Amino acid sequence: MNIIHAAVLGIVEGFTEFLPISSTAHMIITARILGLEQTEFVKFFIVFIQIGAIAAVLFLYFKRFFDRTIFTRIVLSFIPTAVVGFALYKIIKTIFFESDLLIALSLIVVGALFIVLERQNVKGTKTLSHISFKTAIIIGLAQSLSVIPGVSRAGIVIIAMMCMGYKRDESAQYSFMLALPTLAAAAMYDLIKTNPSNIGMYEMQLLGVGIICAFVVAYLSMKWFITFLQNQKLTSFGVYRIGLGIMTLLFP
Repeated sequence: MNIIHAAVLGIVEGFTEFLPISSTAHMIITARILGLEQTEFVKFFIVFIQIGAIAAVLFLYFKRFFDRTIFTRIVLSFIPTAVVGFALYKIIKTIFFESDLLIALSLIVVGALFIVLERQNVKGTKTLSHISFKTAIIIGLAQSLSVIPGVSRAGIVIIAMMCMGYKRDESAQYSFMLALPTLAAAAMYDLIKTNPSNIGMYEMQLLGVGIICAFVVAYLSMKWFITFLQNQKLTSFGVYRIGLGIMTLLFP
């Protein structure tokens, strides 16, 4: 792995983390296209550079985290994901990340859900101020499905919230803010589980490049996505996911 690989992966992470197309699936696919073996460091790199995306969320929504209502709801939504993520950590790293079939099916199924949901012409009216304790926990349970590569953390949160009557752009914003504790916990837990001897000065430089690229692109991606959702449906993302899933099945 070299600096160019790190920059490309950082860009892909930043662009896909907050879009409903599964950043994990795209990172795994990109790593394979670049000819990178799924070594322990590459797996760690893919997770840890999410810190760049976390920083972008803080930069964009810093003031909203001081809203007590939103803050408590985010904490409640995070708990189910944390429990599932910690419980299935070994399976996620050793089985889920290696299964092309699982990734492809996840991309296709969630993509189909987007298309079906939009065909129902669901018009949400609720905003983040309507999120109750119960709703926050339901959203967290939905997000816990994103431990499966290909599902998309942002995608499954948006689907859950739209089904409960929330606006598309409000659902996306909540998924962005919920990403902060979720991604931070994943990155820190992966750091604890990683053998320090595998991370030298060169590896630190690679991580730095990846994090910086992820931060810049994630910030721009979030700004664009919110504007997009104010006037557009998610059907195009559903079609893209299905197409990518089929390509993954045909060209593993």
